[in-house]
Amino acid sequence: MINDKVIVALDVNTLKEEERLLDILSPEVQIFKIGMELFYSCGPKAIELVKKYDKDIFLDLKFHDIPNTVYSASKAAVRFGVYMFNVHASGGADMMKKAVEAAEEESEKLGISRPKILGVTVLTSIDGEALKKSGVNKSPEEQVLNLAKLSKDAGLDGVVASPEEIIAIRKNIGRDFLIVAPGVRPAGSEIGDQKRVAAPKEAFERGADYIVIGRPITKAKNPIKALKTII
Repeated sequence: MINDKVIVALDVNTLKEEERLLDILSPEVQIFKIGMELFYSCGPKAIELVKKYDKDIFLDLKFHDIPNTVYSASKAAVRFGVYMFNVHASGGADMMKKAVEAAEEESEKLGISRPKILGVTVLTSIDGEALKKSGVNKSPEEQVLNLAKLSKDAGLDGVVASPEEIIAIRKNIGRDFLIVAPGVRPAGSEIGDQKRVAAPKEAFERGADYIVIGRPITKAKNPIKALKTII
């Protein structure tokens, strides 16, 4: 059965490598994440390639700009036909509202379902000390919850948040709000530059709707075996 809860991050920089991973993983995975590395290296062709496999796309470009610019970028994301995309919640309520407005307008114009829009809260590479240095006098959990509430009020469908904050989000915002959790690492794997992490099972038990995993699967000698070990 195809897994539609584990989003595999295609963190590569060539179409050849992307295609290799899609050949291996597409029989088992429904959603693939295209981030900055792949998109800025290969452009829209990276999206077109995933669609050839009839798979869904999480476009992870983290829009963060003035509302009018994000409005235009969000329309473009809709035209790409992605399943979900994200914006930085720290860009503010007005910016997020414009993203929703643009997505709704463009989706209606094209006669398609609107992509899910997620607010990026606090990157998993940031800890309490890093937040303070950036002028935020809140713990990561407090800031994530603050931005999650802002995202909800702005009309977003959910947030991107580390596994450490999932319980707090569910307690304060409820079930009717998507949580996509990066910073997920199987036991024994390297955490790299991520600081707020958890194992896949823990993330789901805490209430994640989706988890995002890249290197532990894509860099494995046997990606399918790695995927099945994780789930």
